[in-house]
Amino acid sequence: MAIDNRTPPAGTIVHSDQGVQFGSWAFTQRAKDSGLLPSMGSVGDRFDNAMMESFWSRMQVELLDRRRWNTRIELADAIFEYLEIWRNRQ
Repeated sequence: MAIDNRTPPAGTIVHSDQGVQFGSWAFTQRAKDSGLLPSMGSVGDRFDNAMMESFWSRMQVELLDRRRWNTRIELADAIFEYLEIWRNRQ
């Protein structure tokens, strides 16, 4: 988990979708043990996580739809670079 690389303040909320991995006992317990509060979004409610929906939509337009990717590694590297640039703009 990213918790190993950063020290978020206690009570930081971890927003997730309805993926089975986020509802697992192991994930929930690890988050709680780290002082984080797991929070699952509502099913079918795009407004529940509007900021991330907006981010993914923007990344789709600015990066993913602009070219054809030859390999998964090439795509993964491009996404990593996009995330780093986006994060450092904040």
